[in-house]
Amino acid sequence: MTDIFKNQNSVWDTFKNTDLPIVLYGMGDGADKVISAFSKLNITPSAVMASDDFVRGQSFRGYKVHKLSDIENIYDDFIIALCFGSQLDDVMEHIYSVAQRHKLLVPSVPVFGENIFDKEFAEKNYSLIEKAYNIFEDEKSKDVYKNILLFEYTGKLEFLKKSETPKDEAFNNILKLDDNEFFADLGACKGDTVEEFLSYVKDYEKIIALEPNAKNYEKLKVFCENIKNSECWNIAVYSKETTLYFNKKSGRSSAQNTNGVPVTASSLDGILNGRKATYIKMDVEGGEAKALEGSIEVLKNHKPKLNIAAYHRSEDIFTLPLIIKTINPEYKIYLRHHPYIPFWDTNLYCI
Repeated sequence: MTDIFKNQNSVWDTFKNTDLPIVLYGMGDGADKVISAFSKLNITPSAVMASDDFVRGQSFRGYKVHKLSDIENIYDDFIIALCFGSQLDDVMEHIYSVAQRHKLLVPSVPVFGENIFDKEFAEKNYSLIEKAYNIFEDEKSKDVYKNILLFEYTGKLEFLKKSETPKDEAFNNILKLDDNEFFADLGACKGDTVEEFLSYVKDYEKIIALEPNAKNYEKLKVFCENIKNSECWNIAVYSKETTLYFNKKSGRSSAQNTNGVPVTASSLDGILNGRKATYIKMDVEGGEAKALEGSIEVLKNHKPKLNIAAYHRSEDIFTLPLIIKTINPEYKIYLRHHPYIPFWDTNLYCI
């Protein structure tokens, strides 16, 4: 793979060097992370805006929150930094519509970890980036990989759009789940991915759903009450038996936090204890590398089908496939991105 970043500007350099007013689009954790990253680069936003339905005269980080029409009246020209994510069709359509009218870039701040995908990060990790490219099984995976990397580096939505495929394509053409699956759902949240699994199979052998967050777990139990041959565990998956700490947020915002609630953690090898899982979904909010370390025996001895989130940390998209290939070189590894802004719902599918 040639140096795909060679003729591209880093999104961070673009914002650092622009003479245009910078308008943050969004409030919340994403905007906080962007402001923190901007601060380290001595970049000062000029304004904050939100979608019209969310603007009610409030302020964010000392900025009055405006509607887009307000911003258009204030500035003749400006550049937008998108600071939130969505997979809702109408929200994504609106973002693309705004991007057609104004210059809009997505500064790629990781969901977890401190590494931002800037020029220094790309240069430091390029040998690993190239190594991962060479192990992907099909040309579609390689195209998705290059476009996601270019999106992370440049912040341009055009690269993200090129990488999209429907989820059915991955399930029907790669995973090809059958009616004898033993499904281990790691990071089951409230049961949404159990429901997804059931939409692709008529029958199955077993479902074991693991969720560390107490609020999510209670909803997961309710969801699974009438689902046959299912187990729900309030446990975190890790490289070894230990205690981890999670914040009190529910939903997909649940994550490790040193000041959070203590939760029992164990390796998947220990949890399964010899039982043969045939399909593993792993979406553990930035803990995928450690979870894979605790799944070595399962992956070596049974080679289950894998569905692994590859977007939580900036390095996940190239380090996780390398970890899987090291554990079991027989795996065929595919990469797909499903419609989402930014590049969340980017997954490794391994068979």
